[in-house]
Amino acid sequence: MRLAIVTTHPIQYYAPVFRLLHQRQSIEIKVFYTWGESALKKHDPGFNKTIEWDIPLLEGYPYEWVDNTSADPGSHHFKGVINPGITSQISQWQPGALLVFGWAYQGHLKVMRHFKNKVPVYFRGDSTLLDAPSGIKGFFRSPFLKWVYKHIDHAFYVGTNNKLYFQKFGLQQSQLSFAPHAVDNDRFAGDRSDEAAALRDSLKIESGDTVILFAGKFENKKAPDLLLKAFVELAPTGVHLLFVGNGYLRSSLQHAAGGYGNIHFLDFQNQSFMPVVYQACDIFCLPSRGPGETWGLAVNEAMACGKAVVVSDKVGCAIDLVDSSNGSVFRSDNVDELGLVLKGLVNSKQLLPVMGKQSAKRIVPFNFSAVAQAIEEKVLEGHRQKPLFSNR
Repeated sequence: MRLAIVTTHPIQYYAPVFRLLHQRQSIEIKVFYTWGESALKKHDPGFNKTIEWDIPLLEGYPYEWVDNTSADPGSHHFKGVINPGITSQISQWQPGALLVFGWAYQGHLKVMRHFKNKVPVYFRGDSTLLDAPSGIKGFFRSPFLKWVYKHIDHAFYVGTNNKLYFQKFGLQQSQLSFAPHAVDNDRFAGDRSDEAAALRDSLKIESGDTVILFAGKFENKKAPDLLLKAFVELAPTGVHLLFVGNGYLRSSLQHAAGGYGNIHFLDFQNQSFMPVVYQACDIFCLPSRGPGETWGLAVNEAMACGKAVVVSDKVGCAIDLVDSSNGSVFRSDNVDELGLVLKGLVNSKQLLPVMGKQSAKRIVPFNFSAVAQAIEEKVLEGHRQKPLFSNR
């Protein structure tokens, strides 16, 4: 059974799944990367720098680059992925099914439309209804998305909010399978405590002090400014705020934090060092206001490191991963509520390790093997129903 996988570029959250699928040999896969080979060293506008990951993303599975003729290549807009030859390139491999990651690119939508009713078309996306537009934009959005999803046979949803989204735009329960958003839990959980202690020492953070961490892109969507404001108003003693990342808000954040010796900044850190960063903190906070915080995989990473987590209700994973046992969910853009949440956790610091253990336990089912298994099971089921489809 051959499965062609269509996605834009190598990503640390998907490449391990492709590797697993290839290793398990239940189905034969080939990944078609539609951004083109230039995606290996891409400028990330969120981090405002060129990103080259320091973990292997192209090893252990077969793939092909697809020519991208876009004048402005990238995954940030619909015309950033234009692939004139993609349907013939995929057809030459003669797949029995397709799995498309994301439809909002010209090349991907072309593939979905071309192969519909030829082979089963599976889909992976993580959109939610948390930022649904209102008014005339919302009025036209619904019929358009229902039209888009008529071109797929089955979708793999990442969590509750994503499932509700698919159901809103026409997919039935029988067309949906749970394949959780996941990170490399084992890599993040591996003991890096000595390096974490060294990192704290380098920032002059005492061993008994509490560290609140924000790690990610310094952009409006993720609301690091809200966290900074809540922290400053809290004015805690023996508590530090650590910002790790880059982005266009960095200079304004640093200016606002000037004069506070307990607020620290580190540049973007690559994947191999991020477990150290998470393990150096006591509380991880993702205060996103959206739009578009579809899941928040940094929360998975922090939980795999055994940390208490605080997220806004605009973070897609909140409903599945966070409650009072391992942290808190606050109303987005509500600085007073965020401040109260942080104050409560800081004042109950003896409970933070208990919450961290709950996080580590709760994230276990959200793993790469679960994703690979969900894909295998559905694709093989579709293969057994092959008379319903035709390669011709």
